[in-house]
Amino acid sequence: MPGWTRKAAADRPNLRAHDGAVRWAIANRALIAHRMGGLIGASGTRVLDACHNHVEAQEQDGRRCWLHRKGATSATVGPVVIPGSRGAWSYLVAPVLPPDQPDRGLFSLAHGAGRKFSRGEMKGRLRERFSLDQLTRTELGSRVICEDRDLLYEEAPQAYKNVDVVVQDLVDAGLARIAAVLRPLLTYKTRSRERE
Repeated sequence: MPGWTRKAAADRPNLRAHDGAVRWAIANRALIAHRMGGLIGASGTRVLDACHNHVEAQEQDGRRCWLHRKGATSATVGPVVIPGSRGAWSYLVAPVLPPDQPDRGLFSLAHGAGRKFSRGEMKGRLRERFSLDQLTRTELGSRVICEDRDLLYEEAPQAYKNVDVVVQDLVDAGLARIAAVLRPLLTYKTRSRERE
């Protein structure tokens, strides 16, 4: 959830460390995309890179403030993907900044559906109901590559809220328009270390 703070120009070393971490994350996501493209024999151009845990300077009522986004992404960078779980649709949305209240949503949109259950709870909730093989296929017909048994349970679709409701709430609030609905084809989490 985003939130304002006026304690700001914070202490500069921490802000520099934050900015360095954000740059590292951008480079890391680019490397992951490059490697995945190589594995499937594809290339592409990055058109979107959204961070969902960061601090950003903003003007608020003529004052410089700091907007902290935790699990939220900027509504000022253009279209945004709001991902569902590996077994749900994801949405490409166009942010809407109402002209009369451009800061109503704190210049932010939801980063995703959000967790319904903690990682630790999921194994106990699902172990008796689903086999590992069942967790590598989704109701949408997509495949999951994950050789970490615990992670398969922790990231199961049942761990997340309904992304359709989250997106519809943003649309109903006048903060976003749906541009496209995306179906996951493949979710890649991890291979076992022995193969590397």
